[in-house]
Amino acid sequence: MATGASYGRVSFRQQIQFFARKARLPTDGWADVYAQEHDWAFMVAGANRDDILADFQTAMHRAIDEGRTLDQFRADFDNIVAKYGWDYTGGRNWRSRVIYETNMRQSYNAGRYEQQMALAKAMPYMRYKHSDAVMHPRPVHAGWNDKIWRADDPIWKVIYPANGWGCQCYTESLSERDMKRLGKSGPDPTPELNYQPVVIGQRSPNGPRTVMVPEGIDPGFEYAPGRARLLSKVPPEKPNPPIPGSAGGAGLPNLRPADALPLPRAIPASRLLPAGLDAAEYAAAFLAEFDASPDAPVIFADVIGERLVVADELFRDAAGNYKADKRDRGRWMRVLADALKEPDEIWVRLEWMHALQRIVIRRRYVARFLVEGETTPTLAVFEHGADGWWGVTTFPGVQQSEDDWRVGVRLYRRRRG
Repeated sequence: MATGASYGRVSFRQQIQFFARKARLPTDGWADVYAQEHDWAFMVAGANRDDILADFQTAMHRAIDEGRTLDQFRADFDNIVAKYGWDYTGGRNWRSRVIYETNMRQSYNAGRYEQQMALAKAMPYMRYKHSDAVMHPRPVHAGWNDKIWRADDPIWKVIYPANGWGCQCYTESLSERDMKRLGKSGPDPTPELNYQPVVIGQRSPNGPRTVMVPEGIDPGFEYAPGRARLLSKVPPEKPNPPIPGSAGGAGLPNLRPADALPLPRAIPASRLLPAGLDAAEYAAAFLAEFDASPDAPVIFADVIGERLVVADELFRDAAGNYKADKRDRGRWMRVLADALKEPDEIWVRLEWMHALQRIVIRRRYVARFLVEGETTPTLAVFEHGADGWWGVTTFPGVQQSEDDWRVGVRLYRRRRG
């Protein structure tokens, strides 16, 4: 019979690989990445800059890979906080424990889920086990103790541990013989879950929203860790036509706003460049907005402190040719720069590239301006990612709705004005 194991004691291949393949996703609050989205994204609530998040990811990777203790992780935590002056919520011991235990336990559970699904033919049942080590047992979890259901029972999509903050429940895989040895001739009846509405994200820039959560499970834990990752091996149907704001498929953070963009800001017609310039001149105009030039790149810090390199290479293709006037965007180069420097909103999103079997992360800067002499505001979007960038300006109703561009996790919103 399979036995439960204490997470973090001995890391194993599936656990290590699960965590290593996560993409960093900056956020402002814990509700910005929800439930199965954690299969794809590594986040630390309130860490909205990639450099901070990268250091936390490295520290957690070491903890999982090397089996490091909470005290060892806390030394890394203190160094990261001191290095960046990170202003986090909660006490130091509580916050470091939440980061450490949640990532350690859920990576362990995701690795175990993969193992158990691989063994499901030989061991087609799973038993829920409530840990006696917890100081304050949850009655619902305790009620599931020793219950046996088939490994393919839909109940495991929802109640596969962990089922809350600090939950130490686990599962055991069982064969037919194991189940009979326990005195059962078949699996237990599948329980009916009592779903209740819960409001989350009250402090998130994305705004509050209501989720339906089974009684006894903390919001965000009503999923099987690792399941969405396994399902990604099935090629998804491609949208036709593609939606520019698509987060790349089921399981990835795909929040959309409940509010409208701030009122458009008026800009003079002189912000638009003349038609007929060559691509190099359009590129130079963009660079000049950041005090950069073709020979002198700059590191630009956006409104929340994320640093991006602004350089001539943004506007050249692989052969070195300028592409600044692609899609007739040349005249709008200064407006695209305005969107990057003073956005209405900043969104960050993940996209699963199935052909490459990897995730890319992109930051999207969205701003709306009313150009002098026009009656309809124009939308400027600048998107930046490790796999490239692009910029677009469009009038509402010409191509896509404004809200099609506002998707993912919202990190920043300009005050109305």
